[in-house]
Amino acid sequence: MISLFKKLSKKEVFLCLVCFVFILGQVWLDLKLPDYMSEITVLVQTEGSKMSDILLNGGYMLLCAFGSFVFAIITGYYAAIIASNFSKKLRKEIFSKVLEIDTQEIKGFSTSSLITRTTNDVTQVEMLLAIGLVLIVKAPVTAVWAISKILNKSFEWSMLTGVAVVILLGVVIALMAIVGPRFKLVQKAIDKINGIARENLTGIRVVRAFNAEEYQEERFDKVNDELTGLQLYNQKKFSILSPMMYLVMYFLPLGIYFIGAYLIENSLMADKITIFGNMIVFSSYAMQVIMSFLMLAMIFMIWPRASVSAKRINEVLETETNIIPGTFDGKTKEKGTVEFKNVSFRYPDADEYLLRNISFKANRGETVAFIGSTGSGKSTLINLVPRFYDATEGEVLIDGVNVKDYTFEALNNKIGYIPQKSVLFNGTVSYNIAYGKNGKGEKSTKKIKESALVAQANEFIEKMDDGYDTMIAQGGKNVSGGQKQRLSIARAIARDPEIYIFDDSFSALDYKTDSVLRKELKKYTSKATSLIVAQRIGTIMNADKIIVLEDGKCVGMGRHKELLETCDVYKQIALSQLSKEELEDE
Repeated sequence: MISLFKKLSKKEVFLCLVCFVFILGQVWLDLKLPDYMSEITVLVQTEGSKMSDILLNGGYMLLCAFGSFVFAIITGYYAAIIASNFSKKLRKEIFSKVLEIDTQEIKGFSTSSLITRTTNDVTQVEMLLAIGLVLIVKAPVTAVWAISKILNKSFEWSMLTGVAVVILLGVVIALMAIVGPRFKLVQKAIDKINGIARENLTGIRVVRAFNAEEYQEERFDKVNDELTGLQLYNQKKFSILSPMMYLVMYFLPLGIYFIGAYLIENSLMADKITIFGNMIVFSSYAMQVIMSFLMLAMIFMIWPRASVSAKRINEVLETETNIIPGTFDGKTKEKGTVEFKNVSFRYPDADEYLLRNISFKANRGETVAFIGSTGSGKSTLINLVPRFYDATEGEVLIDGVNVKDYTFEALNNKIGYIPQKSVLFNGTVSYNIAYGKNGKGEKSTKKIKESALVAQANEFIEKMDDGYDTMIAQGGKNVSGGQKQRLSIARAIARDPEIYIFDDSFSALDYKTDSVLRKELKKYTSKATSLIVAQRIGTIMNADKIIVLEDGKCVGMGRHKELLETCDVYKQIALSQLSKEELEDE
């Protein structure tokens, strides 16, 4: 929690100090009220007192009350500004951190958990800051100040007030010990609910197709009941605090008056008015002491959950990324070359290597394809180029420079990446093709249409109601798989990169579209290097170099006809898709 609050800016710290000053003023005014009340009580009981003196003290009481009211408004206003600005900055930091975390580290957090941490957890911390900034300062100041004013009034009254405070503190501490650990379970349960709800929404078609609505409802009900049970348990325990508060608040003044009545009855006539005045003042100050501890109790109710949320936020912010950017700006003599030198790779938590001793070089303008059985390491291999992972051993070079030496921006500017699972964003067709820095400048519209034409996307785009201004739903749910792939390819083309990476990016296309697209792409990207992962032989048979992977090893490298004669693995894959006659015709 403290580490999070260290992120407060100088301006926010200054506003905190301003709030502190106004809180002190508010407490001082609140504690002056009993003094004037005592003075009025004495004046009323004293013969010959002037009405003007009573009204004057009453006026001072009104001024104190009004001043306290104004200070409370100012304090609440600034506290709200500090809390909202802090939560805004915190959400931005979490979002930015998630963008920075490498692919391996991000797997430690589920999507639903990251959403909860960015929203619900930040809200808990914001609530603590907004309410706690006032109460954490006001409660102890009020308590200490009020106690200092009543210590010399009466030993009996002081003892009674002390007993009331001990009872309240005992109840609060016991509740914190019982309820505190369960707040972590509450946040985890919220993660689960978000996860199931998100899964249900993204897979709604499958759920309906398999008549699994009842099953999904049962899953949701199970987690929902778990969260409800935890919340009910916490609220039931906290509900003990309220009657205890009122019990103490009502019985403390009663006790003070009971003791006061005894003291007045057994005192001299001259001291009775003084004792009576002290009793009125003491009861007011005692209530201030109790109220201050009640304010602390409110903090204790908010603090445990906010503390759990702060730890969860820190887990994200303190996650260290293993992929550190270099300092090279990307200006090289070579253009469009990709070279692997004895590259091996394994995941940090794995015992065995996924890739072993891979070496090859792709020159500018060449098309290098990768093929192999499922799990052979094709996608992992090309993911080493944009540094989604770093090679465990060996080097990956782009334009003769190790990818680890590039800044992220310089490296990414050299690459046009089309992922295995096409990703589209909520926005227009033009927005998706010109995503990021693709469509900047006066020629953006022309470039967007040119890229769509090469990617064979213009045909279906022009048939849409609003053409390039047609809205794409989040995740591309209102377009087909093949259309998503073509839009993803158009997005990469609009970038004009030196190197294209196609991670099985033609799988959803029909053979005719696939063939036409590759021919147009070859013409348009003749000066760029293409790295293609594919399952279809027809997609890669015209590549300048085909690399065959098996269990993470390179078992063949060459052109299509060469591999048919020299590589059994490639031949088996080819024969599983095409007949001998078709292969011979090719």
